[in-house]
Amino acid sequence: MTIKHIFIAPFFLFLLGCAIAPHQKSPAVIENSLAMKMVLVPAGEFLMGSDESPDSLQRDFPQYPKSRLADLNDEKPVHLVKISKPFFMGQYEVTVDQFRKFLDESGYIPESIADKTGGYGYNADYDPALSVKGDAFEGRNPKYLWSNPGFKQLGNEPVLNVTWNDAVALTQWLSHREGKTYRLPTEAEWEYACRAGTRSRYFNGDNPEALIDSANIFDADSAKNWQRWDIYALKKHDGFAFTAPVGSFKPNAFGIYDMSGNAWEWVSDWYDEQYYAHSPSIDPQGPKEGNVKVRRGGSWHTWALYARSTYRNWNSRDTRYALVGMRLVLEVDPKH
Repeated sequence: MTIKHIFIAPFFLFLLGCAIAPHQKSPAVIENSLAMKMVLVPAGEFLMGSDESPDSLQRDFPQYPKSRLADLNDEKPVHLVKISKPFFMGQYEVTVDQFRKFLDESGYIPESIADKTGGYGYNADYDPALSVKGDAFEGRNPKYLWSNPGFKQLGNEPVLNVTWNDAVALTQWLSHREGKTYRLPTEAEWEYACRAGTRSRYFNGDNPEALIDSANIFDADSAKNWQRWDIYALKKHDGFAFTAPVGSFKPNAFGIYDMSGNAWEWVSDWYDEQYYAHSPSIDPQGPKEGNVKVRRGGSWHTWALYARSTYRNWNSRDTRYALVGMRLVLEVDPKH
């Protein structure tokens, strides 16, 4: 066992070195049968969570009420987590075209269609009682599905309106098809991959305005459709009022794109506000049971405070929304 470990470790270090140069053709990136590119993420340790005080956050988020800045206790305490095994993670979020191909080849029926209740979608005229148009999402409504979030999407943009159960169905189908193990990332794996070795609020630092180059979140383009929330928008324009083609922004040091923004991403864990206080230090899998599942990373409509690497959000497993998508993990075959 020791000899095998010593032999394999340099190989993974070589692959990691390639992944950190994401604009180069890298052997650390593989492509599966749905044309998903998967990046090797090495094993390692990191500090999970945030202990930043409301006063510290207020300096960079002065427009936020103090109550919002104080309501982040589920990110505490900061704790050391060891990810004991390398894993492949989707270099990009699952796209509309990839989800369509899954449906065509598997015959799977998304929950929004199966239960005939649909999903949510953007409708500028949804609530005429509002003084400002474009202020609400409409749903559930059968006209809103993964193929119609209320705005036009290209095939290479992240699929939305998918439930946690839809995401798991995709991982199970891919696993059976390829004879490998696909799954959703754990919450710990997700934050580890998002941080890519950093301890700052975002992988590119602490400044919210700097996200304009690395994340598709709520900015001046999005704020045109939600004018009552424009004080929370990034000041600059990124050119996208809604979703952007995956990979349109800068990657992190692991060569992974859109970990912040574009679409919220389902993870495997049940949500527990107190979980960090007693979670295992090695490969935490989340609580054994719960009522809602965690989603991470923020979306095209998310304010910068909630796009931080540590922010935790959650929904029931059958939630389908015009902000929520997914990213997959492929386990490394221990025989190779």
